[in-house]
Amino acid sequence: MLQEKRIILGITGSIAAYKSAAIVRGLVKEGAEVQVVMTAAAKEFITPLTFSTLSRKPVISDFFSRRDGSWHNHVDLGLWADAMLIAPATASTIGKMANAVADNMLITTYLSCKAPVFVAPAMDLDMFAHPAMQRNLSFLRSAGNHIIEPTDGELASRLIGKGRMEEPDRILTILAGFFAPPPSPALSLTGKKILITAGPTYEQIDPVRFIGNYSSGKMGFSLAETCATRGAEVTLISGPVSLEAKHPAIRRISVESAEEMYRAATESFPLMDAALLCAAVADYRPEQPSVEKLKREQQKELTLRLIANKDIAATLGALKRPQQVLVGFALEIDDGKVTATDKLHRKNLDFIVLNSLKNKGAGFRCDTNKVTILDRTGAVIPFPLKNKAEVAEDIITHLHHFLC
Repeated sequence: MLQEKRIILGITGSIAAYKSAAIVRGLVKEGAEVQVVMTAAAKEFITPLTFSTLSRKPVISDFFSRRDGSWHNHVDLGLWADAMLIAPATASTIGKMANAVADNMLITTYLSCKAPVFVAPAMDLDMFAHPAMQRNLSFLRSAGNHIIEPTDGELASRLIGKGRMEEPDRILTILAGFFAPPPSPALSLTGKKILITAGPTYEQIDPVRFIGNYSSGKMGFSLAETCATRGAEVTLISGPVSLEAKHPAIRRISVESAEEMYRAATESFPLMDAALLCAAVADYRPEQPSVEKLKREQQKELTLRLIANKDIAATLGALKRPQQVLVGFALEIDDGKVTATDKLHRKNLDFIVLNSLKNKGAGFRCDTNKVTILDRTGAVIPFPLKNKAEVAEDIITHLHHFLC
């Protein structure tokens, strides 16, 4: 979505300036043309040479070139751009933007820019929360600027707080999303609330061991991104995986055990228009997990008594209202259509997505999948092997038929 887009990247004097190198690298990788504009303070944190190397363009910092005295025309630069991104944006720069204090090349370029402007604040939490800062940010929003704040949620709050600069990957996703063509009205999910479960669950044996599976969460996260791109508000309940949700319309709830996923799913489902149960939830858990680490020296043999976990799909199927849509997933080791059809009806699903471990590239930890959709109308729709983003598009298009 950023191919051939012309982006001004403004960098100010924050320790987060080092992250801007990843932003330039990502923009160039996506095919964008990047012009970096640095404040004098920014150069104290990272050298212009880094950015000129990555962007393949000389960095602009001063009004006049130190070599020959030529003038950097901020008006022309502002007209050249398809977008301007200021990341990191310090409290000082945000204050100057809000009050038109045009004392450096970055601010004069901002004031001349006719393109959309994206601002990623970077400061400590007390500065960010100060009424003067909030007033400045509010003014910038009212003037049409896009303020990129860190993702709300447990992880962001626990780690560093709201004043930090958002991560480069999400900034790039927001920029790409801005330039992305709107979803076809025929396939839009605007106004819909979608629940998605993803990843494995871990069932504790003792404080350092667990029963789990090989699920990477890639399929569920692809589904979440596809739904959000089509305009849906997504609640993603994820087991322990290394993936991060990128789209700002995705609210992530992180869980570990099947019981935690069950509670989160049953609490969220009544407010949803649809749920896609893509997680590989453990069927069983140890009946009595040890509170202490089990040691081989003390116990030469170990017998685990397993008890069944609650069935999330069956529970939601019993709770499902007529207007809600419930989608299940079935991973089998053979053809699996009989088993999947039985599960479809027994758990009151609207359709089920079947894949088989016998198909190369369709199991856990793959970037591809080969699925067959079976629905309550009796339809059986096979798809060839595709990457998981394309598979997600096929599944969500089928969901659209039920929702809209």
